[in-house]
Amino acid sequence: MDRRLPLQRIDRYILGQLLIALLLVSTGLVALIWLTQSLRFIQIIVNHGLSPLVFIRLTLLLVPSFLATILPITCFIVVLFIYARLGGDRELTVMRTTGLSNLALARPALLLAAAVTLCGYGLNLVLVPVSLSAFRNYEFEIRNQIAAFLLEPGVFTQVSDGVTVYVQSRGPDDRLGGIIIEDARNKTAPATILARTGQLMISKDGPVVVLKNGSREQEDPKTGRLDILTFARNVLSLAQAARADTPDETDSAEASLTDLLSPPASLSPADRAKWLVEAQRRLSAPLTAVSFTLIGLAATLTGTFRRHGSLTRPVGAVITVTLLVALSLAVNNLAARNTMLLPLIWCTILAPGLFAGFQLVRSYRPR
Repeated sequence: MDRRLPLQRIDRYILGQLLIALLLVSTGLVALIWLTQSLRFIQIIVNHGLSPLVFIRLTLLLVPSFLATILPITCFIVVLFIYARLGGDRELTVMRTTGLSNLALARPALLLAAAVTLCGYGLNLVLVPVSLSAFRNYEFEIRNQIAAFLLEPGVFTQVSDGVTVYVQSRGPDDRLGGIIIEDARNKTAPATILARTGQLMISKDGPVVVLKNGSREQEDPKTGRLDILTFARNVLSLAQAARADTPDETDSAEASLTDLLSPPASLSPADRAKWLVEAQRRLSAPLTAVSFTLIGLAATLTGTFRRHGSLTRPVGAVITVTLLVALSLAVNNLAARNTMLLPLIWCTILAPGLFAGFQLVRSYRPR
């Protein structure tokens, strides 16, 4: 009898359950994380009457980073649960009576882990940096545009970095009265601007206020003398400074892998180490899907058979993976302080998987 037919059916049977469970668990976790993270944007959207599409676009840009983080963990959870259920229902016992080894039984889970690993590389190397960069640019644009709406009569309001505005009154047509502006964007020469009236306007570059009948008071940093300049009309931008696009000022989470492996020379040694750690993390993190899957398989396919099942090995696998995640974070922090420890990032990911794989292969052989 051709044994390939039942083996193919078993692969499809187990892989189908794994895929469905992975889709459901990943969707649920992403939705939960998305909901908790999006709460900080709801107040801004609701209070200032922005379109719901703005909220949806802003929060959806965070989904790739959520997915890249949870996929290896959800893959482990799914493999552990499905294989534990198959063992509890005696289905694994029936499959073993046909002569299938642990490696043959583990093949569907390993195929799933390989697919998750490829997906993780696509997310970490391409989609996540692009989406994070788009998110921060879009968030900056929104906060810059709504800064003007934060002005309340009788309240000192910081509308951007270094700019604090006080207005005595504000009309329905955005006419302002009794204006005081503290402009400290120039650290060496901060200025205080007073105006009787003004008009708040929104331009393509952000909010501006047209001041009328006022004065600008600024201390000369060289002589220490107070200079006062009166004006009949003056236009002052309240917009934040534009985000820099130069490589040395880009956040490491938004940089490409090429830039991470060759950090700009203008970076400080501490920032340079962070970029190198981020590069190694992106290259190694997707492999945790395979490593965690092997741990889950070793917990469910090895050990002595018990009629009513056992929770000891699955619980031990969960604790092991939890400790490995914590250890990975600790190693990343240590490597950021000392780049000589960069190989430890790979060791903490590959070594547990290799050990679990060895236990899986040697634990059972077909008769």
